[in-house]
Amino acid sequence: MTPALPPAARRLVATARTTRFRAERAAAGRVGGGARALLAPVHLSIRDSRTLNVAVAALPDEQVERAHLAISRGPRTFRVPLAFEQHAHGGLLLAGTGTLRDARDALAAHDVRLGEGVWRLTVVTADARGRVRRRGIGIDADPELPSTPTLQHAPDPRTGTLIRVVRCRSGRAVLQVTRSRPRAELARFVPGCDGIVVHGRLVMAGTSRRWRAKAVRRRDGVTVPVGAVWDGAEFSFRLPLKEMAGASPGQWVWDFHVEAETSGTSLPLGRWLSDVRDPSAAYPTPFRVFALPDGSLVRAHAHFTKSGAFGLTCWDISKETS
Repeated sequence: MTPALPPAARRLVATARTTRFRAERAAAGRVGGGARALLAPVHLSIRDSRTLNVAVAALPDEQVERAHLAISRGPRTFRVPLAFEQHAHGGLLLAGTGTLRDARDALAAHDVRLGEGVWRLTVVTADARGRVRRRGIGIDADPELPSTPTLQHAPDPRTGTLIRVVRCRSGRAVLQVTRSRPRAELARFVPGCDGIVVHGRLVMAGTSRRWRAKAVRRRDGVTVPVGAVWDGAEFSFRLPLKEMAGASPGQWVWDFHVEAETSGTSLPLGRWLSDVRDPSAAYPTPFRVFALPDGSLVRAHAHFTKSGAFGLTCWDISKETS
């Protein structure tokens, strides 16, 4: 089993990956024939790192018989067929949709399976004489977008892989694929009369390890073990409200972690794989009072922080209500 990397090693790995991405973008952004060899897209977007939508206008004097979008990196190339449509402003529109997947997450033979790195986008057209033209897609520099409740790009909610359209220095559009680091993703939490049940799953963490969950008091690091039930990468547990509220008098804030029993790898629990900019504002939750089996009353507030971490504020109010 691979032990957890120390902070300095993690920073070194992150720097090496950033440098590799920069070098790959420089290579993929080369444009033969200058900026005029780039096609301006009518539409180019990715939905949840899974669905690529593209539409480009054919040149007025070009007689296109066949067209496809080539997504390539090194010797690997995937093809997305482009259909012919009538442009709203006249002329021919080449439009297509492709399903993107992680290279290690192949679900169907026709899916585009992309490994981590930078992938070129090339529109390939052929006329009646068989003449083939290959042109990249050009995009303008990213404008300053107004602040919205959602982010422009979102990771795949199942695998955590982030695929986004990136502009190279030459103006050429490429796809940059970044795999997720190991995460503990919260699926949902269900309040009941006598407690809260949390459901989650591990992402890119490996199910061969033995994992356990714990509550960590934010102020001083006091921990309370949490008995989690596992089903492969999925888990569920009931929050130990009695132990958390009884750790010491007063109201405290707790975070939750899932950690490997042998390597010491600790993953904070939260809603990470989302395009929501501020989960604390998007998912407001009320304070609730829970009657525990031993007769005590606990006032608790399960909530998300702005970063997406799952937290709980709890306080034993049995004496205040007696």
